Amino acid sequence: MINCDELVKTYERGRVQALRGVSLKLERGEQAALMGPSGCGKSTLLNLLGALDRYDSGEIRVDGRLLDDFRPFHLYRRKFVGFVFQFHHLIPALSLLENVALPLLPIRLKRKERYRRASALLEEMGLSARADFRPGDVSGGERQRAAIARALVNEPALILADEPTGSLDSVTGEQVVQFLLDHARQREATVLIATHNAAIASLTQNCYRMSDGRLQLAAGGNVGRSE
Repeated sequence: MINCDELVKTYERGRVQALRGVSLKLERGEQAALMGPSGCGKSTLLNLLGALDRYDSGEIRVDGRLLDDFRPFHLYRRKFVGFVFQFHHLIPALSLLENVALPLLPIRLKRKERYRRASALLEEMGLSARADFRPGDVSGGERQRAAIARALVNEPALILADEPTGSLDSVTGEQVVQFLLDHARQREATVLIATHNAAIASLTQNCYRMSDGRLQLAAGGNVGRSE
């Protein structure tokens, strides 16, 4: 599904080295965690995989094709990628249902079909009773579950989650990630979760560790592949 080879990314005209030759392979349907302290390059790697940023050198292949072949990148993201962030970024003035249905607008589906898909995901996330509530009227865990539903509504092949439980307590965080992984497993979607939480990482099949912009084998538990 995803094959990265010797990715290098710098900022501030090369003075900050975010990634130093990172290679990573994720198979279709694989669920993996990316662990490491703040500033080690986890978010940078996810941003490159999601085409939110560009690497300086190296290459990324998706299903055997160079990422550059998927230009324009907004269409690549719309078709292949679902993003989940630490904070939900839901639109306060819209209901949960409207927020989840929003990414379907560019596809020009009929309103009934957009809302059918959104409703089905909210039900899967245990949020049917909250569908007409606005984000400010539900709990933090419910907001994050709605954000996950929004990320999944386009049925992406690749799900990138950047510290998705950082704003939640440990129990709620594990529940939210389990919702995400269960959904992905049913659809054979590939998942990469950047986290500093070992309990969250243990829910995935494989664990990779980053340090100072380099990818390493995980210590203990599931062992990731650094290729």
